[in-house]
Amino acid sequence: MLLAAAPLLATDFHVATNGNDENPGTPEAPFATLERARDALRALKKATPKTQGAVNVIVHGGTYELKQPLELTAEDSGSAETAIVYRAVRGEEVRIVGGKTVSDWKPVTDEAVLNRLDPAARGKVVQADLKALGITDFGEMGGGFGQKGSPGIELFFQDQPTTLARYPNTGFMRIAEVLGETPREVRGVNGFMEGRFTTDDKRVERWVNEKDAWVLGYWFYDWAEQRQRIESIDPAKLSLSLRPPFHVYGYRKGQWFYGFNLLCELDTPGEWYLDRETGLLYFWPPAPIAEGRAMVTMLPALLTMTETSRVTFRGFIFEAARGFGIRISGGRDCTIAACTLRYFGQHAISAYGTAHRVVGCDIYGTGDGGISIGGGDRKSLTAAGVVAENNHIHDYSRWNRMYRSGIHVDGVGQRVRHNLIHSAPHIAIAWGGNDHVIEFNEIHSVCRESNDAGAIYCGYDWSMRGNVIQHNYLHDLYGYEGKGCVGIYLDDQFSSARIFGNVFYRVTSAAFIGGGHDSAIENNIFVECSPAIHIDARGLGWQADGKDRLMKTVRDMPYQEEPWKSRYPELPGLLDDPEPMAPKGNLIARNIFWKGKWDDFEAKAYPYLTFQHNLLNLDPNFVDEAARNFQLKEESPAYRIGFQKIPMEKIGLYEDDLRATWPVLHQPTPAPARK
Repeated sequence: MLLAAAPLLATDFHVATNGNDENPGTPEAPFATLERARDALRALKKATPKTQGAVNVIVHGGTYELKQPLELTAEDSGSAETAIVYRAVRGEEVRIVGGKTVSDWKPVTDEAVLNRLDPAARGKVVQADLKALGITDFGEMGGGFGQKGSPGIELFFQDQPTTLARYPNTGFMRIAEVLGETPREVRGVNGFMEGRFTTDDKRVERWVNEKDAWVLGYWFYDWAEQRQRIESIDPAKLSLSLRPPFHVYGYRKGQWFYGFNLLCELDTPGEWYLDRETGLLYFWPPAPIAEGRAMVTMLPALLTMTETSRVTFRGFIFEAARGFGIRISGGRDCTIAACTLRYFGQHAISAYGTAHRVVGCDIYGTGDGGISIGGGDRKSLTAAGVVAENNHIHDYSRWNRMYRSGIHVDGVGQRVRHNLIHSAPHIAIAWGGNDHVIEFNEIHSVCRESNDAGAIYCGYDWSMRGNVIQHNYLHDLYGYEGKGCVGIYLDDQFSSARIFGNVFYRVTSAAFIGGGHDSAIENNIFVECSPAIHIDARGLGWQADGKDRLMKTVRDMPYQEEPWKSRYPELPGLLDDPEPMAPKGNLIARNIFWKGKWDDFEAKAYPYLTFQHNLLNLDPNFVDEAARNFQLKEESPAYRIGFQKIPMEKIGLYEDDLRATWPVLHQPTPAPARK
């Protein structure tokens, strides 16, 4: 009777580059566009509203250059009875592209341009007229710490990002002296608020006649970069004046920066420059221009799903947009699986809603971070259950270098599991909110341009509780110039996280509690970490004036009502505590420490800490330390202190039908020399 009321349905629509949107969408007569397949699905749902089964949009191999983002809404949703799947044909490369191919390249003949080019580039740089190709919107450049911003238009060649002409080609210049008038002092660090300074590098003399010269700098702190226009250059003094507004923290001697968007610095293969007045694009191709596709980004996004539910995209390559790759807002149970997402100006995927999944994807080359997930309701502690699992995320934050993490987590009850994250200038996983689980991830070679930074990071809130960080492998984390960074960083009084069963190898400040309370560092392995654990009492010192702000984060939540009252019973007592800024309630128990430095505990913090049964500098009997196999032999003394076996065999990526690629090869960055 039920089957009679809801007939079974198994329908496929086909899309191919040689198709036609006037076709019926069959294998023999496919559609040409995803939009046409979406509209066919809408018509099918209206004609047969009560169905059971599956509806597939099967996309055949080829490149699909979108003219506008593919937009799905609530009417494009599947149901509990009917799954809707957009999938690439297995074994065929299907590219969904938000860029436009650039053709008609010509040699540079303008003498004024040739004279501006570096001598090494003359005769090797080619040009294309974007305006003649109908491209007149180049976007706006900008961005940095605490600011929105993106690169605008970008150029890719042979499926690789190219570099907006810069100097130096790698690394940075240094500020020799700061010339501002308004002093700034932060805990003994001195600078000035105005962006006027000198450098010892005479190369800036060449920049004087540039039309639109920019710099990216770590102007005061190494975790607060910003991109700014150059207002003027005095070549005699080697001084630069930046265009206001100036950086919020100011500028200080010895900090580092580089120049970019400089035609005169187009001096190496793979660099490009766009004259935004004429629309002429100049490029030194790393291979003959005819041997690879040159493409510029056009669209703000590739796929948006607004209040869409139960739709899957599987097996695609999404590439080249000025903003996000995929943005999911609201809805539930949508899945992005086994896809490659690359070369966006911002994040690859944003998924906010309920029970969405980003699974088995390869993500790299983004201007910002990789995946951003969230949802749920903090006041009712309603979990969203959004999952990021088995993804390989690397070489992200090409443009905005700081605080654009490989995975960003917000809301309540998300799961970040079995991901491999590496090769980035700053954070691997950043989170805020409640009741998240971060587990079985492998992280290495991040925080490469900052030192006061954490591979797994959160901060600034007493109400964000119930978070668990367990069974992760963090290794080869050194910081900028080898000066050190942090593995798991509970910054600025962040409290109540459980750090359990993780493995840290060659990590500076492996586990870090920045003055907070009610956290547990239990059952972890620290090998060659210096220090293994840092705990300070900043709330009793330089950060004592942050009490009111932190208490407000609790009072803004219904902490005296259910389910808060039962879930987080420490909160009422915290607000009544005569010493709420003291690092109370932190437990350090049953950890293995081997080689390196065990502790960096501030003297004022030490009396508040609880230590239980830690194994310090006694050979733990690893199975094969030289091969980085930190499983324990049966005779390990750690078992006598109650240490629980860590399921290391489960950490990291795993082979699965929903993995975009397998096997996955990667190498940690060698430790840089300390300076």
